[in-house]
Amino acid sequence: MNEFVHLHLHTEYSLLDGACRIFDNNGKPADIFILANKYGMSSLAITDHGNMFGVIEFYNAATSSGIKPIIGCEIYIDAQDTVSDQRKSFHLTVLAKNNEGYKNLMKLLSKGYVENLVASKGKIKKEWFEEYKEGLIVLSGCLEGEIPNLLLKESSEEEIKKVVGFYIDVFGRENFYIELMDNSLEDQRKVLPKLYEIAKKFDLKVVATNDVHYVNKKDAKLQEVLLCIGTRTTLDDPNRLKFETEEFYFKSPQEMAQIFKDCPEAVKNTVEIAQQCNVLIEFGKVYLPKFYLPNGETADSMLEKLCYEGLKRRFEHISMEYTQRLEHELNIIKQKGFSAYFLIVQDFVNYARQNNIPVGPGRGSGVGSLVSYCLNITDVDPIKHGLLFERFLNPARRELPDLDIDFADYGRDKIIEYVKNKYGEKNVVQIVTFSTMKIKNTVRDVARVLGLPVSLADKISKLIPSADMNVEEVITEVSEIKELYNKDENVKKILDYAKDIVGRPRHSGIHASGVIISSGDITDHTPLFRRSKEDPITTQYYDEIVLKLGLLKVDFLGLKTLSVIEETIKLVEQHNGIKLDIKNIPFDDKKTFKLLQEGETTGVFQLESTGMQDLLRKMKPTVFEDIIACIALYRPGPIYSGMVNEFVERKHKRKEIVYDHPLLEDILKDTYGVIVYQEQVMKIAQVLAGFLPEEADELRSAVAKKVPEKIEKMEDRFINGAKKNGISLSVARKIFQQILNFGGYGFNKSHAAAYAVTSYRCAYLKAHYPVEFLISLINAEIRSGARIKSQKEEETNYKKFLLEIEKMNFQLLPPDINHSDVYFTKEGDKFVRYGLLGIKNVGETAAEFVVGLRKKV
Repeated sequence: MNEFVHLHLHTEYSLLDGACRIFDNNGKPADIFILANKYGMSSLAITDHGNMFGVIEFYNAATSSGIKPIIGCEIYIDAQDTVSDQRKSFHLTVLAKNNEGYKNLMKLLSKGYVENLVASKGKIKKEWFEEYKEGLIVLSGCLEGEIPNLLLKESSEEEIKKVVGFYIDVFGRENFYIELMDNSLEDQRKVLPKLYEIAKKFDLKVVATNDVHYVNKKDAKLQEVLLCIGTRTTLDDPNRLKFETEEFYFKSPQEMAQIFKDCPEAVKNTVEIAQQCNVLIEFGKVYLPKFYLPNGETADSMLEKLCYEGLKRRFEHISMEYTQRLEHELNIIKQKGFSAYFLIVQDFVNYARQNNIPVGPGRGSGVGSLVSYCLNITDVDPIKHGLLFERFLNPARRELPDLDIDFADYGRDKIIEYVKNKYGEKNVVQIVTFSTMKIKNTVRDVARVLGLPVSLADKISKLIPSADMNVEEVITEVSEIKELYNKDENVKKILDYAKDIVGRPRHSGIHASGVIISSGDITDHTPLFRRSKEDPITTQYYDEIVLKLGLLKVDFLGLKTLSVIEETIKLVEQHNGIKLDIKNIPFDDKKTFKLLQEGETTGVFQLESTGMQDLLRKMKPTVFEDIIACIALYRPGPIYSGMVNEFVERKHKRKEIVYDHPLLEDILKDTYGVIVYQEQVMKIAQVLAGFLPEEADELRSAVAKKVPEKIEKMEDRFINGAKKNGISLSVARKIFQQILNFGGYGFNKSHAAAYAVTSYRCAYLKAHYPVEFLISLINAEIRSGARIKSQKEEETNYKKFLLEIEKMNFQLLPPDINHSDVYFTKEGDKFVRYGLLGIKNVGETAAEFVVGLRKKV
């Protein structure tokens, strides 16, 4: 039996070039791993073009398939020493032998993108190899490699000797292989005999690779289509970038042995190299940056001290429930080794507060933590609102939980700057993201590449109900498309290509809010990347991956609404002499609830869409809990399932509230017997079936993700637990079915509660100080560029807020060079003066000059 391992393979992360998927659309290891097992390959390498984007995905897919992953990259070598063209680079295949090699490969790539970015490529300078050579195996590369390049140019023996000698001297003869490829290219066949000669002359081993870009031979056309999408060309363009043959597929060991039958050692050496490559990547460890503590304090003791101080500050009288809950949370945090994490977050949040940068009341499941509340990270009492700590930090969880923080939009960059200064600029970086090929755009792209009419692409795209559907779903569920697919050959061709393309990564981007704070050199954990010199530096691994690797990710979110609230408070003091404490406004204010019941919520955070206004009018909220429910319910799932109507009917007593068991009443009374929140699912499991908190969270996750095997297992556990509590089999089954029916649409109450606080604050300001609130909204739109950017939504908001002024019986005064300020202002009790920046094409400098000049006169 012939043994062979593919050591040069491009996945989908060689963006719009490599066509080998890592995971299929069902999240299972894709065809390359199935074929590797079929061919008896014990190992497989990933060598994407100039990046390691897909390395961790590949590692996980390979190991779960019983295949040893070999981590590598086809790197770009800076060719400026030998070629005058700045854009030219040589290719080199580099594989990591061990963890030291893996780290060195990450450092080399990072250095390329940070220090030597040319035409979007992070180029490696050869002199860097001396520092980062350990643990690496180097193959001489494809036709774009430095040595094949010299051979094709018929360079002198002296030049060739110099280059070959460099790699031998740096990496050692045992770690440098001459790479042989035969994809039936004329130039390859020209250089192959010469490459053999070089190997013999310099006593180097040869190794066979196939520069795999796609899985099967028939996929060559798919790869051409991808290349055309990436290079914005068409298949009939004679000058387009294309591969000359269809031989760049995942060949079997037998095929490779046949190709290199005159040099069997080249095939054999692939196995030799594979045996040397043993990178082990650890998951589940946590790498927190060092938080400097006072003498005698540990992270655990400091956290406990700050929490109890915060608890006393929050409450005049502290009940046993609060002290027990705090002790419970602290114990879990300490056991997990996460104390420093909370100290780090509270530090930059409190820095923001001390520097008068507004901070939101909270976001996400972290609002369910009493520790966060005591540390001033959040501003919602989790016990008062029935929020669960385990929804945030399940003891079984291995990764750090998310503590996402909203800051006023103008202050976000200041906070990130503070964090960089504290932990080191090199240890704080943003996170890469990848946009994927969506069905509507893919249809248009493929049609263009095939040279088919735009009208046909538009016709298909307009029939697709959702951009998140896959092609199979569209053909099955949309009868018009099914008919076109079966009757029109061109439609069939477009959709058949789209089947293989939808879901692939298209291009890289930058996470809107995510930032990594590292414990040391970040390139020990992730390679770095940037698309252009103007872009910030990011990780090469996306957010889910960096979390699995144990890095601290924090979402610093800029929220315009917080700036609006702040400006409104300043205007209220300026015009009314009232110093408003927004944190201590009454949460049972009649005027505020009247505004909400009438749906007059234009400009009110989370409650301003027409659909939400309609829901508010139907629901007529009377307590703060109703606002939380509105935010949780206003989503397609609850609306289309009838859940929203059920809630409204029960609230207004038009439908009887029935609890299938008395124990449910305490859990569901705030939502009139309807399961609205994920936390309610967790409480039902704990109270009725005796689930541990972490088991209840596992049930919540299984129901939300609709995992059949987990749900089945949990159902048995639920029914048996309920039976022990004296609940009949029929009632237990009925309640579990309700969990499945309603719980599948359940929303995170912690997140809804925090956002409801911000919504209520906006509604309160609009109800009591409408002019000041609307002026602040308009000015915020101007600051965000609503009059400059051609963003339809922002334009709409700007105009909508102008109309709202008149709708609320205030008069909008026109711009006036003698009266207008830079921004909109209040004049008297009933008038709003147009700001100079509200005039299209008037810039900030000109507006400030006019106002400044007027003040001098």
